Amino acid sequence: MVAMHVEQLNQLKDIFTRFDMDSDGSLTILELAALLRSLGLKPTGDQIHVLLANMDSNGNGAVEFEELANAIVPHMNEQVLVNQEQLMEVFHLFDRDGNGYITPAELAGCMAKMGQPLSYGELTEMIREADADGDGVISFNEFSTVMARSALDFLGVRLSM
Repeated sequence: MVAMHVEQLNQLKDIFTRFDMDSDGSLTILELAALLRSLGLKPTGDQIHVLLANMDSNGNGAVEFEELANAIVPHMNEQVLVNQEQLMEVFHLFDRDGNGYITPAELAGCMAKMGQPLSYGELTEMIREADADGDGVISFNEFSTVMARSALDFLGVRLSM
């Protein structure tokens, strides 16, 4: 049980970091909503406001990791783990050689196989947008961040970076 708790905490920290779009160590209400939806939860706007108010123990209007952990870990279940595993499966579809990174060639090849061939300019732009550390490849964390941003864009939510 303790090992599961530590594993859950580590997974939650990874999730928290991915959804902390401005990397300030806290989640805004919009970042919190995106995180909850990624976990398979479907709270209404009012529920998210109430949840934020209940979690925000220091009253700063945002949720720090410890506040989130105190609220969520007791309620985490296997479904949360499955959602993260599904994201990892998608990442591995792109990471053809299994080295933990998506190279430009791997991205171009996968997009072409999906019927969405990319021009050199499109490929360069996709890598530039996703490659936060500038190493020329996309790590799982960078991939997860792009997926989170895509979900927010789909919902019409804009976050200042």
